[in-house]
Amino acid sequence: MTLTRIEKDSLGELAIPADALWGIQTQRAVDNFPVSGWRMPRALLRALGLIKAACAEANATLGALPKARAKAIRVTALRVSKGEFDHAFPVDVFQTGSGTSSNMNANEVIARIASQTLRQPVHANDDVNMAQSSNDVIPSCIQVAAVLECSERLRPALTHLRKTIERRARELVKLAKTGRTHLMDAMPLRFDQELGAWATQLGEVEARLVDALKRTRQLPIGGTAIGTGINAPKRFGGEVCKALKAQTGVAFAAHRDRFYGIASQDAAVELSGVLRGAAIVLTKIANDLRWMNSGPLAGLGEIELPALQPGSSIMPGKVNPVIPESVAMVGAQVIGCDAAIGFAAASGNFQLNVMLPVIAWNLLTSIELLTNAATLLADKAIAGFKVRQERIDEALARNPILVTALNPLIGYERAAAIAKRAYKEGRPVLDIAVEETGWPRAKLQKLLDPRALTRGGSFGGSAGG
Repeated sequence: MTLTRIEKDSLGELAIPADALWGIQTQRAVDNFPVSGWRMPRALLRALGLIKAACAEANATLGALPKARAKAIRVTALRVSKGEFDHAFPVDVFQTGSGTSSNMNANEVIARIASQTLRQPVHANDDVNMAQSSNDVIPSCIQVAAVLECSERLRPALTHLRKTIERRARELVKLAKTGRTHLMDAMPLRFDQELGAWATQLGEVEARLVDALKRTRQLPIGGTAIGTGINAPKRFGGEVCKALKAQTGVAFAAHRDRFYGIASQDAAVELSGVLRGAAIVLTKIANDLRWMNSGPLAGLGEIELPALQPGSSIMPGKVNPVIPESVAMVGAQVIGCDAAIGFAAASGNFQLNVMLPVIAWNLLTSIELLTNAATLLADKAIAGFKVRQERIDEALARNPILVTALNPLIGYERAAAIAKRAYKEGRPVLDIAVEETGWPRAKLQKLLDPRALTRGGSFGGSAGG
């Protein structure tokens, strides 16, 4: 039989595991929400510990909490932020919409450990939760967690991917290949131009991320229940943000409109939109790689991705583009998370959003997935792919679209006739162009040189010889 202890709150008595660090309100949540088995993300627990520590410091600074008690709370909360008590946070993600259960979980765990340290009672509500409400703590936790995860992990991962692509682009700057629009042959381009477009996409994502984080750093802490700041000193929010900045090095600030910060989840929606954009960029790159790698005989076969594992349980020798496939699945999941966040953010009523835990879970899950996917794409696909030069050169030589370069010289109709004949006869466009125009082969070789065509512009001149 499991040993239990009995605790009492305003609703009555309840048995709790004797060795549990949490208290009665956490236990009620455990009993009430056996929904998914998903616990709140580590990143959110980190933020929860940091905010509780900062609140204790602010309360001490403002003379509302004895310094010894504040210190015990702060030290314990920082231990929570570092993951020392993650096992003591059993509440399901799908809980009360304000996240009160998770807030009280933190309050109860911190109060219990701080009481043991201080050797005198520390109250979960009166001391640990002083000048706070779940309604301003949990939204602030979501934003703090998101800012830290994006700054410390996601942005560096995106930068790493971008720089890996840029390095490969510099290595392949001399190599031209067939361009494609509508998945059909188009004018040639160089590898550095194709990869450069990916790098620019990632740079744009990074810029949007940095911009969105400016608003995500504005916290509603100090607004307490609905934004009025009831039971909190006027300077409380500012002092909490000052303490958070000292802990993290990030310039968090109290939002000028705490009603807005509690009633809406606009910052999470904006940031999630940026993450959705990042997912789309990664998916685009992953799918380009899959097409370029396709074959190796019956597909494009332009590159060879690193062989990481056997690709089939029945077809020997088959190797699949597993990293791009994984990244594409991440893209699908992040887009789904964004949809969930949008729906949840629209579910605010009057002064409070009531889907905060699911917003937290989806937002932080997206950040985690994108961080890992970007790193894998850089290290296990982009960094090591090999170019199949012979295959690329063969396709370029037989690409009738090269005749586009002759449009200014012979006109669209004559150029189209050359292209169609090259298609029909399966011969290089250069050979057909020599026969159709009567021009010297050397001249046409220069005009139809794939690498020269990657520089764009017009050759000008007349339609004559």
